[in-house]
Amino acid sequence: MHPELDRLLDPGYAEGLTEVDLAEVRLRRAACQQREESVSYLRRIIQVRLDLLGVELGRRQAGEPPASTDDLLARLPEILAEHTRGPGLGQAPRDLKLPDIDDDLVALVDEIISPRQLGELIDLADDELRGLVDRLEELEHEVSSVRRQLHAHIDTLQADVTRRYRSGEASVDALLQ
Repeated sequence: MHPELDRLLDPGYAEGLTEVDLAEVRLRRAACQQREESVSYLRRIIQVRLDLLGVELGRRQAGEPPASTDDLLARLPEILAEHTRGPGLGQAPRDLKLPDIDDDLVALVDEIISPRQLGELIDLADDELRGLVDRLEELEHEVSSVRRQLHAHIDTLQADVTRRYRSGEASVDALLQ
């Protein structure tokens, strides 16, 4: 998917931690956390597009007349708010600024359907629309898998940091100096 992701997702990235110092473990954890934030944001971009395509498909299935781009824009807050709360406790953002997303990752989404094409949904044939949904869902599953792998690495790295403090290998006092 991306060279930096390939490096972070390599199984060896979170293995052999007893051979590296605590600072390196923390750097690896921070790198995974930062990339997870950008992958999560990318996943949300995909989900927004899926939501918009779903609204158009729903309109067609209900036999409603075509909506204008202005109508769709007016409904945007409602559409986007529909899936803002899922199961689980959620995670508070570590930072309120938008995460850095590599242009080549965003390009994966734009290759399927660009922002310009979103404004032209009513002009698409039903089979084209369903094809776009299928391709976006496939990409969303891939991105979700990457996200889960990053979470697994973050958990492993965090567990090693915790182990070091519990065993006395690392000292809280050293953090305060």
